[in-house]
Amino acid sequence: MSGQDTEDFGAENVSEKSRMIPSLPPYDMDDQLLPREPRSAWCCLAWTLVVVTMNSLVFLINLLLMFVIFTVVLLPTIVVVYFGFQCHSRVLHSAARYCKSVLDDNSSSALIILGFVIMSPLIVVAMAIYCSLARRLRLFMCFQPYSRAVYKGVKWRWYEEGGLCSCAKGCNTQVKAWV
Repeated sequence: MSGQDTEDFGAENVSEKSRMIPSLPPYDMDDQLLPREPRSAWCCLAWTLVVVTMNSLVFLINLLLMFVIFTVVLLPTIVVVYFGFQCHSRVLHSAARYCKSVLDDNSSSALIILGFVIMSPLIVVAMAIYCSLARRLRLFMCFQPYSRAVYKGVKWRWYEEGGLCSCAKGCNTQVKAWV
C-alpha cells in the first residue's frame, strides 16, 4: 500500500506542476514560430544589403535628429562659453569692442563657468526631448531584423502598423502582454 501511495503522490505532483506552467498561446497566427522557407544564397545576400541599407538610413536619421535637437537646446551654452573664451585675456583675447568695453577677465571667467554649469541640465532636457520625439514617431521600430533577409515571408515591422514607422497611425493604446 505504501508503494501505491508514493506512485499516486508522484503522479499528482507532476500534474500540479504542469498546471502551474501553462504554455502561452500565440498572439496571432502570424507570430507563430512556423518553419519558414530560407532564401537562396544570392537572394539572401541581396536582401541583407537592403536590410543593412535601411537600418543604416534609419540610424543616420536618428543621428541627424539627435544632432539638431542637441544643437538647438545647447545653443545658449555654446554662445556663453564662446564669448567667455573669446574675451578672456589668457585664451583668445579678441580685439572686439564688446570685449574691451563690457567684458573683462573676471566677467569672461564668469561666463565660462556659467556656460559649463548650465550645460548639464540642458543635456538632460535635450535627451528627454529626443527620447520623447523618437518614441512618438516610433523611430526605433523602423529597424528591421536580419531574419527579414534570411527567410521568406517575414513581414516588414512597419507594414502592419499602418505606415512607415507607424507615423501615420495614432499611438496604440492596446497592450498585448502575458502576465
